[in-house]
Amino acid sequence: MRKLSLVTFMGLALGLFVGCQHPGPRFDPRPGASAVPAQPIALTNQVPAEWLKPPTNLFTLGPGDKLEIQLLSDPATKTTTTVGPDGKIYFNLLSGLDVWGLTLAQTKELLEKEMASFIRDRIQITVTLRAVESQRVWLLGRLQAPGVYPMAAPMTLLEAIALAGGTMNLTLARDVNVVPSSEEFADLRRSFIIRQGKLLPVDFNRLLKEGDLAQNIYLQPDDFVYLPSAASREVYVLGAVGQPKAVPYHEDLTLVGAVASALGPIREAYWYEVAIVRGSLSQPKVAIVNYRAIAMGKDPDIKLEPQDIVFVPFTPYRYLTRYVDIIMQTFVSSVAINEGVRAVTKEPVAPAGVFIPLGSRITIVPGAGGGR
Repeated sequence: MRKLSLVTFMGLALGLFVGCQHPGPRFDPRPGASAVPAQPIALTNQVPAEWLKPPTNLFTLGPGDKLEIQLLSDPATKTTTTVGPDGKIYFNLLSGLDVWGLTLAQTKELLEKEMASFIRDRIQITVTLRAVESQRVWLLGRLQAPGVYPMAAPMTLLEAIALAGGTMNLTLARDVNVVPSSEEFADLRRSFIIRQGKLLPVDFNRLLKEGDLAQNIYLQPDDFVYLPSAASREVYVLGAVGQPKAVPYHEDLTLVGAVASALGPIREAYWYEVAIVRGSLSQPKVAIVNYRAIAMGKDPDIKLEPQDIVFVPFTPYRYLTRYVDIIMQTFVSSVAINEGVRAVTKEPVAPAGVFIPLGSRITIVPGAGGGR
């Protein structure tokens, strides 16, 4: 089904992602407690082999794409036209021709066929793609030149990062006159890609620090790539709370204090199995705690760490892996929505301040002419 790319941010799809993320070991977040070994989990975060191969499908036109068209027999007919919001182009004597979803070769064939109704001689038309606006990738965060970039040809993740000037880590390292601060660095452990509403199992740390090309996937149109700042000190409170948000971290921040900052659990919350997720996105650690017992003073409160994710569920979970998948998906989707809004509107937006209902099917659609 066709989607029209507009210069607006439409949000980010949140599906029930039962995927490839390995939830890693559980941990006990109480002060002085030692780590609890994880139970064996069959799932892995291996990147599928087909993602490492260049796509074979040809580029197809969409709204905003610019074409140069000319009758070979008449240089004066050379003109530049833009695929309209309805997917149509206009050339010479022709009324609007629907080219949305057509390749350049198919567009040329259609133009020659329609022009044959007006010219008796054999028609030869050239069609040249001059600008791409319909297919784009989001490259945001701690990059030298973050933005929304056109994608006219197959592009790997490394090529996309290079297109955006490289990560701040790499850029500053090349400049011997710059003394980088932690605020400038990209946090590769918590960088991510979202495709069609799903978090992809790509490990940025392995790709950019260890040179593991098994993580260098080919991107697809509308992929959302985000590299956060290593200096981020928020705690993210998501799920069944009054106002899901990023809570500023301070040394005395506890679980009860963070949830209270998010206006507390809502009536529908299942606060017996609140999750605290810590560590990298590719191998997070998770602790499940009885928030009700803590709030009632029956169990001790828990001191949080910067970048912890606190998730208050609506219902009890049956499988830890699926529960962690939903938490991670909600987290990256919330961050992506806010960063996408920031990129389009150029206005500051509090990170992770939006709760996305599961199965909402909200999507990000990069805008025609959005630029970088």
